[in-house]
Amino acid sequence: MMMKLVLSSLTASLIWLFLTATPATAQTPILDTNGQPLRRGVEYHIKPATTDNGGAFTLVDRNGSCPWYAGQENATSSSGIPVTFSPFLKAENVVMESMSFEVAFAIRPGATTCPDTKTNWKVSTMDTHTSGAQARLIETGGNGTVLHYFQVYLGSEVEKNGSYGLRWCPAEVCPYCRIDCGFVDVLVENGKRLLALNETSAFPVVFERA
Repeated sequence: MMMKLVLSSLTASLIWLFLTATPATAQTPILDTNGQPLRRGVEYHIKPATTDNGGAFTLVDRNGSCPWYAGQENATSSSGIPVTFSPFLKAENVVMESMSFEVAFAIRPGATTCPDTKTNWKVSTMDTHTSGAQARLIETGGNGTVLHYFQVYLGSEVEKNGSYGLRWCPAEVCPYCRIDCGFVDVLVENGKRLLALNETSAFPVVFERA
């Protein structure tokens, strides 16, 4: 009888521990402007969280050559080019906070003059732009490397009004890699708004289903 009581008590304790630990480890789904979770393969427009901060994200021909870059429309009225998300975990069909995914512009092959028709975002090597400073821009092409995986996160600069930030920090993809993570911000070069990594803060965005 005493043994049964001990086992019952132990079982109850384990169940209580599991129930109390589960909420702390649960991941938060990222929501679009309609309050619905972002889903794998569905097209969304990425737009600035405030209406006076440029237009939607799009492909940018930076210097008349390949590859094209991820950037932002200058006009606030422009809808840009929609993107799709592909979570790193193959069984995951919803984009979750701080979980890695690939993001690609949803365009038809041949829409650009570049031979690589893939429009997956990719972190470039350090590049010198027109101001003389260096930055890691977001270009397009290829897929499946640590340079192609991004995350959505909530930080102090983006948590207002349901807005989000984007960052490159693929520790989930390569847990043993030494990575200098960065936040996705907007860099203006010759009047073109390019996406580039920033060490301190992200450009606040929302996701609107196309």
